[in-house]
Amino acid sequence: MQIRYAKIALKTLKSYDTPTRKRIIDSITMLTEMPPKGDIKALHNSQNERRLRVGKFRIVYEYITENKIKILQINRIDSRGDIYK
Repeated sequence: MQIRYAKIALKTLKSYDTPTRKRIIDSITMLTEMPPKGDIKALHNSQNERRLRVGKFRIVYEYITENKIKILQINRIDSRGDIYK
């Protein structure tokens, strides 16, 4: 499974310090396992998007399929208070 980051998610991820970045990347890697591991919930306003909680951070993602290849699309990464705005 491939992991693809949206431009804004990658920019936000690069702004964090190294230990936080590593913790988030490790959690994203666990989403590629079947079944995915972590504190995951479906978002109410979307059919496909889900969120992963990593401490005070939230990762909004979805699974998509292109040319029979499963892709984990990371849409947004931000703190709990700012992600849902």
